[in-house]
Amino acid sequence: MIRGKKIEEARAFLVFSVKRGALPLKKLLDSALANAKNNFQLKEENLSVVLIKVDESRKLKRWRARARGRACRIEKKTSNITLVLGEKQQKEKEKIKVEKENNQEVKQEVKPKVKVNEEKKPIKKRISLSRKKKKNVA
Repeated sequence: MIRGKKIEEARAFLVFSVKRGALPLKKLLDSALANAKNNFQLKEENLSVVLIKVDESRKLKRWRARARGRACRIEKKTSNITLVLGEKQQKEKEKIKVEKENNQEVKQEVKPKVKVNEEKKPIKKRISLSRKKKKNVA
């Protein structure tokens, strides 16, 4: 639902979603954003949701009394939510600056100020935060 979206879009989607799991995901997104701002000094405008996944966690096993002296097993399932925020680096593109001098257009190539690795792989800063979500099964 929110994978690959910018923070503002993801938050708006979760606020107006009618799904029951939207509120815990919104709290997790806000917490991860606060960690990114305070711990890594990242700007909210540059961040997006790189990865979000929900994994199975431990199950609480309970017993319920049934008819004729039997017992039925109830599993109260929990899950781990992993949210990774990433800051995407600007792509290396040559920008062309157009200036007018004496009614003539002069084009100048402006090189980006961002340094690119020798292997030309984009640099992503990742923040991961896991939180347990309880799921009740009756």
